[in-house]
Amino acid sequence: MAAVTVILLIVGLTSRFILYLGQAVAGELATDVLLLLIFYRLPDFLLVILPLALFLGILLAYGRMYAENEMVILIGSGYSQVKLLLTTMAISLLVLLVVAALSLQVAPWGQRNSEQLKLDQDQLTEIDLIVAGQFQVFAGGDRVTFAERIQNNQDQGRSLVNVFVAISDQAVEGESNGPRIILAESARSEIDEETGARFMRLENVLQYDGTPGRADFSVGQFDVQSIVLPEPISFALVLEREALPTKDLLGSPLAEHKAELQWRISLILLIPIVTMIAVPLSKVNPRQGRFSKLVPAALLYATYIVLLQVSKDLIADESLSPVVGMWWVHLLFAGIAWAAYRHSRLGKLFFFGSSA
Repeated sequence: MAAVTVILLIVGLTSRFILYLGQAVAGELATDVLLLLIFYRLPDFLLVILPLALFLGILLAYGRMYAENEMVILIGSGYSQVKLLLTTMAISLLVLLVVAALSLQVAPWGQRNSEQLKLDQDQLTEIDLIVAGQFQVFAGGDRVTFAERIQNNQDQGRSLVNVFVAISDQAVEGESNGPRIILAESARSEIDEETGARFMRLENVLQYDGTPGRADFSVGQFDVQSIVLPEPISFALVLEREALPTKDLLGSPLAEHKAELQWRISLILLIPIVTMIAVPLSKVNPRQGRFSKLVPAALLYATYIVLLQVSKDLIADESLSPVVGMWWVHLLFAGIAWAAYRHSRLGKLFFFGSSA
């Protein structure tokens, strides 16, 4: 189970980190919050991965014991199928407690912090978002900024070195004969104490105004020049239903809140049900090998998750009564688990292979 968890976690976190890295390169996120965002999303990944890892872990461990006739000897020595199931359920109880904590407390907490962190990014200036060596677009495409390198000073904070700024002719204030190109030795952010306006303060500036291909260029040289930056967007944090504390979902009349609450409970109920399915499903003939049931098991688990997700969406859209909710999916797969266990005890054909 630990091995499957680590592998799936690496795959999931790598894909998410690549997505955040692309947003950082595009100037949408600061690079110093990437790992923090990954940390806050970790509980969400574990919620999906842990039940699957437990399911596959049981199949792999017991499948090896069946394939090498160890389980046959164990059962022949008086270790019954009932005791095997109860022992496995006792171990899965530890996973259930972890998933319950993640689903009811930790995952919503991480989601809230992730949304707050993204909201804080909207308050940053492009000085904070610039990545050294990258051309980045700001102001809705009206300005392109490039910095050769970045320095962090205790007195002045973050500053850019060897800066290039290109401003479109539509964004140039006053009369203009074309786009504006600015070359500066350094740049840093500056806030007017009286008005609260934000500026990019450029030092040792060369400014070129004119349309490429024409001769009527104007060139200016300044010791200091400032570019007005957009005002930060001020709005309150509106939490998605996935980020709401569980106590706020209890008793809520909103359909989407009822769907989210049932989803969190369903992830907990998932653990004992997949355990009851995995124990009989792990039974294989020595000729089949320990991996023979992995494909049908993965399809069965995927069907379970998809039906829960579809039910969640239907409840949120008020197309399915919360009374029926996701409980019918759990009852269906609990019935499958019971049928699988009975067939396994009788030594009959089970799903995708005969029992030993």
